[in-house]
Amino acid sequence: MLFDPESVAVVGATPKKDKVGYAILKNLQNFKGNVYAINPKYKEILGYPCYPSILEAPKVDLAIIVVPAKVVNSVLEQCGQKGVKYAVVISAGFKESGRDGAKLEEEMVKICKKYNIKLVGPNCLGIINTHNGLNATFAKTMPKPGNIAFLSQSGAFIIAVMEYFKGFDEGFSKIVSMGNKAVLDEADIIEMLKNDPFTDVIMLYIEGIPDGRKFMDVAEKISKLKPIVAMKSGKTDAGARAASSHTGSIAGSYQACLAAFRQSGVISANSPEDLFDIARLFSKYKNVEDGVAIVTNSGGPGVMAADAIEEYGLKLANFSRETIEKLKSFLPAGANVYNPVDVLGDADAERYIRAIECVAEDNNVGSIIAITVPTATLSFEEASKFNIEKPYVLCFMGWDKSDFFDPVRAVKALSSLYRYSEFVKRGERKYREFAYDREKVREAMKSINPFDILRAIGIPTPRYGVAKTAEEALSIADKIGYPVAMKVLGDIVHKTDVGCVKLNVNRSEVKKAFLEIIANAERLGNVRIEGVLIQEMVEGGKEVIVGMKRDPNFGPLMMFGLGGIYVEVFKDVTFRIAPISEDEAIEMIKEVKSYKLLKGVRGEKPSDIKAIAEVIMKLAQLSLDFPEIVEMEINPLRVFEKGCSALDFKINVK
Repeated sequence: MLFDPESVAVVGATPKKDKVGYAILKNLQNFKGNVYAINPKYKEILGYPCYPSILEAPKVDLAIIVVPAKVVNSVLEQCGQKGVKYAVVISAGFKESGRDGAKLEEEMVKICKKYNIKLVGPNCLGIINTHNGLNATFAKTMPKPGNIAFLSQSGAFIIAVMEYFKGFDEGFSKIVSMGNKAVLDEADIIEMLKNDPFTDVIMLYIEGIPDGRKFMDVAEKISKLKPIVAMKSGKTDAGARAASSHTGSIAGSYQACLAAFRQSGVISANSPEDLFDIARLFSKYKNVEDGVAIVTNSGGPGVMAADAIEEYGLKLANFSRETIEKLKSFLPAGANVYNPVDVLGDADAERYIRAIECVAEDNNVGSIIAITVPTATLSFEEASKFNIEKPYVLCFMGWDKSDFFDPVRAVKALSSLYRYSEFVKRGERKYREFAYDREKVREAMKSINPFDILRAIGIPTPRYGVAKTAEEALSIADKIGYPVAMKVLGDIVHKTDVGCVKLNVNRSEVKKAFLEIIANAERLGNVRIEGVLIQEMVEGGKEVIVGMKRDPNFGPLMMFGLGGIYVEVFKDVTFRIAPISEDEAIEMIKEVKSYKLLKGVRGEKPSDIKAIAEVIMKLAQLSLDFPEIVEMEINPLRVFEKGCSALDFKINVK
């Protein structure tokens, strides 16, 4: 009923043309249901009957409220008494305006819960349903009908997008300005759109997601049925500067949001341009197989597209021998019959269309990028009249009816369609449950040595001991065997940088190394020093990092990447939200650029990928089992041909 009410009341309607209440009432003139104006000063506005209050109006399904903020809650109370179940609060002056506004918004939420009112806003542009003429906004125009639903936290961005889309064939089914999201949020609206026959694609602009878990659960369910394309703003995270680990300094709410998108099947857009390109392509197609064919009348743009195909993880289709012979039979001798197909600059529309339809018949071709540049011999209009069943994008450079001008943008959008197709095919995620003694872990959290936690959950570590004195250090080192590694235990993040780590220490050097480490730590001032960790030296293998930072909206954000002291320099890392399946853990490992090193180069033996995946999954489970863990990090995790060993571990418990 939010989008399909039988009756709408505009509370705060006015005949004054410079007011929002007038603009909204005027925009409702094409609405197919009943419209009532609510204002005690008038009997009629724009031909609609006007009532002193919503209590005196006929039955109302949807209330559009545009009155001063201090009056909104009394209007909502009347809506509740009247039995109105849906409301859109256009008015601003709530939590976005400060403490007093936040109190008003808290009261608003209580009223909505009391009467079960589903509310959009406050501080929003309004909502639109193009298929029944419902334009409950103060935007200047009504967008053309289409199959894309657009949800945005920014009303101004909605207005800009509606103007931009005027130049395309695609239109909108629903538009929702979310505003402050006091009651209904993106997840609620997406759920409403699940069975909407007019919506095939959901497009989102998001500034923040307060209930990340709810969003992921809903998005994963709906995105299997309808593609969701989202752009998240706010890439910086100033709070990360105060983090106590590499993971904390790199991870942020933006990374958490992108990880959540990926895991729930939401296609992420990096810019408005990406957002529109991908949504428009999804409005035409929902599925594509790998294997891209390029057909062009110009070699340069064809090469651009071929480069982009590799960059964005797609593959050029390998034509069958039959397809190549067919192309040879009608293309000039100078034409390229392999992929990309170049029909040459003197081609007319007939030659171009014949080449397109020929490659479309090849079973190795999943999609086609049709590229042309304007020539005297080829008409864009005529060249576009090919008849194929496979997905394609037009990149007719200079034609206003083309899908794209830039071949790279065309490939980028197509790669999103392919990723979505792979997500839909993906089976249900299966999570491994690791058995361990939770009480043992709880006790280990009280220990001065965090390695006891790793031992308790079954993550391999070198032999170790904690020394409080130089004599204890020597005794422990004698039991472990030489050489040993020595590092301070305490509140020091970058131990190596401040001289609090000693490697390859022999027996004669142990006591001296202990004293130097303690002295260097004490020079830092007010830091906690619990002793010195004496460890077995572990050589060989590759260094990676596995970490977790608890995101306030999504929960445990897991990180994997190249480890050691360079992690913050190269930031070769990837993220997921816990829990993590084995397939997802392996995906994380394969995503980083340094995966090539883990696979083994120049005759090196490959690293134990499954051992890394198990560590990722165990830390993910630990973070879910113990919500008091704020962040933790194994860096480095030394990985060998068989197995791995955690050489350093930090944990922050609230």
